[in-house]
Amino acid sequence: MSIKLYFLRHGETPYSKTGSYCGRIDPELTDQGMAMAAAFADVYRHHKWEAVYVSPMQRTIDTAKPLCEAVGISMQLRDGLKEIDYGAWEGQTNEFVKQKYPDTYMRWLAEPAWNPPTDGETSVQIASRAMTVIAEIQEKFATGNVLVVSHKATIRIMLCSLLGIDLGRYRDRIDVLVASISIVKFDEHGPLLEVLGDRYHLPDRLRNLPGT
Repeated sequence: MSIKLYFLRHGETPYSKTGSYCGRIDPELTDQGMAMAAAFADVYRHHKWEAVYVSPMQRTIDTAKPLCEAVGISMQLRDGLKEIDYGAWEGQTNEFVKQKYPDTYMRWLAEPAWNPPTDGETSVQIASRAMTVIAEIQEKFATGNVLVVSHKATIRIMLCSLLGIDLGRYRDRIDVLVASISIVKFDEHGPLLEVLGDRYHLPDRLRNLPGT
């Protein structure tokens, strides 16, 4: 048996509904987001979990809480799992950012690995802090299931790091909708992506909601 990492993106927030930039600001889940967290717990409570690692943001804590309570496990909070810092773009719409910061925006679109949002983080910086948490998990657990509850950009960047995909292409190669699960198994050949962005655990009324 080998270790499996389950990457869970948090449930719906007001910002995921609109697509506005939300990194270090800390909105709560919507009612639908709370229902997504409960639905995940209902399906995945029957797994045997070795540990649950969570970004210390309210939306990720609230997403992990139903599962942790159902299986009686404490969540391990790690700053490295926080979402990208969008800097001056936080809370703004895409149209606003394109108009107010056109040069920075275009550089970020072209090569986010090395070009951050205005006063924000690069993909390389996110990978550095997030993969430190993954290394910690791999050191502690040789086998079993570990849940990692994080955010859209951070999960995509971790998956790129594990799979050898250019960090500058994380938005072009991988997508993870709200409350979706992606699974990476580690064996003698290294990390293997078994599941990407799955939401079968959500009922249709939640799975078909618009938004990102």
